[in-house]
Amino acid sequence: MSCRWGTELWDQFDNLEKHTHWGIEFVERYTKFVKERSEIEISYAKQIRNLSKKYQPKKNSREEDEYKYTSCRAFLMTLNELNDYAGQHEVIAENLTTHIICELTRYIQELKAERKSHFHDGRRAQQHIENSWKQLESSKRRFERDCKEADRAQQYFDKIDADINVTKADVEKARQQAQLKHQVAEDSKNEYLTYLQKFNKEQNEHYYSLIPHIFQKIQEMEEKRIEKVGESMKTYAEVNRKVLPIVSKCLDGMTNAAASIEPTMVVESFKSGFEPPGDVEVEDYSLSMRRTVSESSYLNSRGEGKPSRSNSRGKLWPFKRNKLMSLLASPRQPPPPPPTSPSPGAVPNGPQSPQQPKEPLSHRLNEFMTSKHKMQCLRSLTRGGSGPEDCSHLPPEQRRKKLQAKINDINKELQKEVDQRDALTKMKDVYVKNPHMGDPDSVDPRLEEIGQDIDKLELDSRKYEATFYDMIFGFAHTISMSLSWSLTVCGLYAVSPDGSYTEDHSTEHHLKSRSTDFDDDFDDEDPLPTIGTCKSLYPFEGQNEGTISMAEGELLYVIEEDKGDGWTRVRRNEDEEGYVPTSYIKVFFDTNAKGAMTYI
Repeated sequence: MSCRWGTELWDQFDNLEKHTHWGIEFVERYTKFVKERSEIEISYAKQIRNLSKKYQPKKNSREEDEYKYTSCRAFLMTLNELNDYAGQHEVIAENLTTHIICELTRYIQELKAERKSHFHDGRRAQQHIENSWKQLESSKRRFERDCKEADRAQQYFDKIDADINVTKADVEKARQQAQLKHQVAEDSKNEYLTYLQKFNKEQNEHYYSLIPHIFQKIQEMEEKRIEKVGESMKTYAEVNRKVLPIVSKCLDGMTNAAASIEPTMVVESFKSGFEPPGDVEVEDYSLSMRRTVSESSYLNSRGEGKPSRSNSRGKLWPFKRNKLMSLLASPRQPPPPPPTSPSPGAVPNGPQSPQQPKEPLSHRLNEFMTSKHKMQCLRSLTRGGSGPEDCSHLPPEQRRKKLQAKINDINKELQKEVDQRDALTKMKDVYVKNPHMGDPDSVDPRLEEIGQDIDKLELDSRKYEATFYDMIFGFAHTISMSLSWSLTVCGLYAVSPDGSYTEDHSTEHHLKSRSTDFDDDFDDEDPLPTIGTCKSLYPFEGQNEGTISMAEGELLYVIEEDKGDGWTRVRRNEDEEGYVPTSYIKVFFDTNAKGAMTYI
């Protein structure tokens, strides 16, 4: 039911003035509340950002290394999500300031001006009706006074006229005075009636026209104020509701980060790559005779070991043949760089793969057994090094990962510099063809600087790669020595009195018979599965052991991807496989296939 203030509240001018003043104070109080809420959001977001920044890993510190663990990475993801969460509180503060505080502040100023105008008109109308009422009262009092004076003059005239002792002149004078007073009273009456009529008209216009119109405007102003407050409260809720999806995503990100934590990183972080030390052999210095293996003892050991052949083979070959042989037969030096000439076939023999020195197995075994520092490396997890630059103070597995990471970082920087050099070279060519666009010589200093940076990065890359390859193939050499030691224990070698190892030719005919058994065991192993295909970009002459030749444009199967040494293992058919330089081929990996694992 709608009410009109002009008709229902025609006599409540003062109360309406107080009520509208209270309404403006309420809007100001609500605006202050939103402003304080905005300040709280800004302060909270700042504290959250400072907290996230405080626990971020410091650069070049020990904390940065800790983030290789999934729990630490999850904590870092949580900090990043928390930083985004703080940003949403800043968005809340910004929207509150823009859509509510600024709007209400401007509206309050307009509301005060409008209220002042309406009540100024109301006071002026009220003052006018009050002045009209005062005029009416004044004319009324004057009419009353004149009537009383006319009545007294009439009574005096009647008294004089009845007195016989009064002269005729006095009677006439009294009569004229009475008539004058009656005339004045009549004029006062007419004036009073005029003011009365005027007041009634103005009063009717005041209470039925002016005041309803003014009060109607005040009512509209007050209703608009209430609606504005309601809209502001809705906006307040919407500002908070709009950030909920993003806040929910931040919380989901924290949940996903927690779900990504895996307890398996400890092995990858601290795995040294060493084998546990074996039993210490008895060193009997009382025996100076040369130890030999008699035919009867060899035959007895062969007869006793026959039933448990699988067990002895498991100790003698702790890894599969294809993995071991791929490790020992893979090239030990960096692969040759791709040809820079347009037709690589113009080179007579193509890039040459590195030669592998072939040494007698007995010589390697002697070197391995007489080298004390190598034995110490296998018996302890502590590694001495020339310095932290080559990471030689780390265990083999950790050192390999560290060197690989450094090589990858250098290659990334090198690629950036090469791309920048190519871009500047193209710019220079454009300047040469279009001199009005720029001076070609202005690019030369930058090109020279980039060239120096590239040379430095390439030098660092070769240095770390050399250290990396030396470590990898040095470890493969250790494996081959361990293999030689196993063969010696089985009776393939004899010990000389000075402690060196020599081949025992007396057992050579037994070796031939047992080698067949070993080959049969290795032939049972399944070949490595293919993990993709590759297309050769240049011809390659694989003349050395462990490599395979290929023609330009030939398609091959990839069975083992590049492990960081620059060589990829491929297969042409079931019986022909080997290594080729990774830079000579373009690889297409099969996403559904699992790559082959190598023993390193």
